[in-house]
Amino acid sequence: MRVGVVTFPGTLDDIDAARAVRYAGGEVVPLWHGDHALKEVDAVVLPGGFSYGDYLRCGAIARFAPVMREITTAAERGLPVLGICNGFQILCEAHLLPGALVRNQSLHFVCRDQALRVENTQTAWTGGFETGQEIVVPVKNGEGAYIADEQTLDRLEGEGRVVFRYVNGNPNGSRRDIAGITNVAGNVVGLMPHPEHAIDPLTGPGTDGLGLFTSLLEQVGV
Repeated sequence: MRVGVVTFPGTLDDIDAARAVRYAGGEVVPLWHGDHALKEVDAVVLPGGFSYGDYLRCGAIARFAPVMREITTAAERGLPVLGICNGFQILCEAHLLPGALVRNQSLHFVCRDQALRVENTQTAWTGGFETGQEIVVPVKNGEGAYIADEQTLDRLEGEGRVVFRYVNGNPNGSRRDIAGITNVAGNVVGLMPHPEHAIDPLTGPGTDGLGLFTSLLEQVGV
């Protein structure tokens, strides 16, 4: 299975995301922000970092990159897309997911291992988990507070589109402890924590994050 990993100017975690894809058994296809084609990939990962230096707003410039035009069109047709941290911000800016990510409530950068509860296992990226399962992956962000109006939050809750929720402490003040959400079709998922940093006990808090990448390969097929 060919999984595209996008690099924008300022991306930090593309190498880690590519490593996670390889650990799961997938083939990594590097994608550049200026690309006008997706090179026949079966899925895409938008990794974390500071695309275009986070100028204007996090993800606000990246959403206009040529590769994002291709990703947006493909996602609307069902291509699985995972946005991690800055990738989540980009998905919201591109209107592939609702809401926005704003400055942490504490006004401090937060970096720690974080417990999450898996709320939705019907997405392209979470089929290998159990509903209600708790996992631990790192968070590292300064603008990670998820916000949306009450109507949008109620719709996300009612439609089961909250994918991950913070437990044992909310690191950034996200509304309703939301750590990750999905679109209606379940192919696009965004989350602030970093599953790609929890795939090997040697370099992370465990291997819980690997489940997002193996879930993709099991659902779509290697």
